[in-house]
Amino acid sequence: MKLKQTQLHILHTAENLAPKAKTGVSLHCHTEYSKEMLDFIPHYAEKLPIISFFWKMERDRYLEREGKSIDFSTAFWSPPMTPHDVYRIEKEQINNSGLEAFVSISDHDSIDGNLTLNEKQENAKAPISLEWTVPFEYGFFHVGVHNLPKDRAVELTKMLVEFTFSENPQSERLHELFAMLNEIPQILVILNHPLWDIEIVGKERHKVLLKNFIKEYGRWIHALEINGFRSWSENKAVIEMAEALGFPIATGGDRHGCKPNTVINLTNAATFEEFVEEIRVDRRSQVVLMPEYKQPLHSRQLQSFSEILRNYPEFPEHRRRWFDRVQFDLGKGEGLNPLSAYGWVNGGPLWLRMAIKVLALSGSAPMRPLFAMARKKQDRVPKDAAKMNFEIPNLEEIAPKSFSSDAA
Repeated sequence: MKLKQTQLHILHTAENLAPKAKTGVSLHCHTEYSKEMLDFIPHYAEKLPIISFFWKMERDRYLEREGKSIDFSTAFWSPPMTPHDVYRIEKEQINNSGLEAFVSISDHDSIDGNLTLNEKQENAKAPISLEWTVPFEYGFFHVGVHNLPKDRAVELTKMLVEFTFSENPQSERLHELFAMLNEIPQILVILNHPLWDIEIVGKERHKVLLKNFIKEYGRWIHALEINGFRSWSENKAVIEMAEALGFPIATGGDRHGCKPNTVINLTNAATFEEFVEEIRVDRRSQVVLMPEYKQPLHSRQLQSFSEILRNYPEFPEHRRRWFDRVQFDLGKGEGLNPLSAYGWVNGGPLWLRMAIKVLALSGSAPMRPLFAMARKKQDRVPKDAAKMNFEIPNLEEIAPKSFSSDAA
């Protein structure tokens, strides 16, 4: 079935994209200003072979020594790259494809990186954006809020973040915030990686949560995201959901390491605001899967992990080592501090250092053929988008009553 809202291009080798569009748009980039929570560690550490043995041993030792469990609820890490580095890397990839570039950095619940970038880059090509964490029922969603008005960006961000961290977030207030964003025509609101069970509540419970969220707030969402670090089968399902509900697709690379996004949007717009109008008003989009996206997902994820955990001697002293970039609270009244402040001069326990080396080896290029062989058939990127068979589900029960350009 041919897509109505979105035109999809799949690249298997580098290609000059100038005949297709004027500009490439890189959305959903993370920088050193992102605070990436670590509360997921116990869930995954218990499932990973070998690492689970050492994790349980360390967990039990800590409980015996401290009389309480390790608390990851406030711990976080930050990606290695600066906003200027991320902008440069994204721009270079797009320029090398024969296009002008818009780059929208969206750190978690923060616009500090954008404000730093705007000191040197023009706002029309480097908009002020963030990835907003939206609490909802028993979980939460990540919403890309792109192109905040420069003169109101700090004020608007403060309101959004206050809702995120409020002790008892009210649905009425969330209605007000979405409606407020929608009243500003230059803002683009994207539901990021909608099918990812990011809150770890279980696949089926997440589907219920997603349906409830779209039914309640979908009229203020302008696009659904296909994500550069999600599987092809999941992204295909997002495209099918978007078509069923009348949403265009936006891309989001979700980069945290040193490599550019593997998915981008194409446009003939001269400014980011004109690009927003294409999505919000015309409800159409043109998206590209870059050649790197076809590489096995787990291999790319491990490569990104190895970049995140690498040492960078050229960085400022307080951010050179990965354990300088991880903040933890030992619960002794000292608050959050980098792990390096707790005596992690060599990078922590031996087992952890070995695990990091294994991750780095697993994410290296020579290991990719092994991941390719293990990849599920449905996760192999198709050769030709034009020959794809999309199956559009019936989602009338959750279809938004009206879309964003009409909603009040």
